[in-house]
Amino acid sequence: MNRLVAGGFVIIVLIQTVAFLVDHRLALPVSGIAVAGLVLMVATRLAGHRDAEDGVPAHSDALESLRQWRSQTEAAIAWADGTRGDWDRHLRPRLAREFMLATGHKARDSQQDTGRMVFGDDLWPWVDPRNVSWADRNGPGPGRAALEEILRRLEQT
Repeated sequence: MNRLVAGGFVIIVLIQTVAFLVDHRLALPVSGIAVAGLVLMVATRLAGHRDAEDGVPAHSDALESLRQWRSQTEAAIAWADGTRGDWDRHLRPRLAREFMLATGHKARDSQQDTGRMVFGDDLWPWVDPRNVSWADRNGPGPGRAALEEILRRLEQT
C-alpha cells in the first residue's frame, strides 16, 4: 500500500511536469485527473483488502483470545448442568477467583461474611472455595439458573 501511494505521487509529479511543459493551462486539469485516479486505485485496493478479511478471518491474538473465551464459556455452561463434581472442579475455582478479585477480600472470615451478603445463604455455598465435597461428587449441581444468578450478582459487585 505504501508503495502504491508513493508511486502514485511520483507519477502525479511527472504528469504535472509534462503537462506544464506542454501547456501550462493543462497542468491543473491533468493533475486533478491523476489525483482522482490515485484515490480510486487506493480505495479499490482498500475495499479489496476489506473483502478478503471478511471472507477469511485473520489469525490475530485478539481473535484467538475471543475464540478461547467463547470455548471456555460454552464449557462452563455445560458444566453448570453437570454433577457437583463438575461444579467443584471447573466452576467453583473460577467463581471464587472472580469473587475475590471483585471484592478484594483474601481473609477467610471477611470473605465468608461478604460472600453471604453478596450471594445469600442459598448461593454462597456454590461459590465458597472451602465447600468442596468429595463425598457427594456424583450428586446434581445447582444448574444453569444458579450459575446465571451467581454471575449476575458478581457483575453487580
